[in-house]
Amino acid sequence: MLKSSLLLAALLLPVFSAANAEDYKAGDLLVSDPWSQELPPNAPTVAAYFVVHNTAESPDRLLSAETPVAEKAELHEHVMQGALMKMQQVRTVAVPAKGDLTFAPMAYHVMLLGLKDRSLLADGKQFPLTLTFEKAGKVEVQVSVQKMPPMASHEHQHPQ
Repeated sequence: MLKSSLLLAALLLPVFSAANAEDYKAGDLLVSDPWSQELPPNAPTVAAYFVVHNTAESPDRLLSAETPVAEKAELHEHVMQGALMKMQQVRTVAVPAKGDLTFAPMAYHVMLLGLKDRSLLADGKQFPLTLTFEKAGKVEVQVSVQKMPPMASHEHQHPQ
């Protein structure tokens, strides 16, 4: 009986985890799984990550991000320059038509600079992040702070 209960719980866990994941809608866009890693002591910056799903027949564009926990929120990407991986700011990020765009470590991310409220950057906390899209407009998401990155992996896409 105990084995059956444990097996059922193990099988249902991914369903409940997916159901509890937050999704935020803005026009034809769905922003899912916003997260950030717990802020290490004395770290001057932290990054936020999420996935943007576009159901529209036309592309959209992420124009900016802002949050009350930082003075600035910049859109960044990692690129290879020669043999070096470099992080650089980008003005906007294209969200492909009928496609997904993943903000993840070593890819696109929102870099938070000039951190104000470090107490919200601890494991288990959440903080607001407002994303502004060219067509879909603004959407506020709640970023979940986690000690370890989530296990789900997504392919990331860069604009063509």
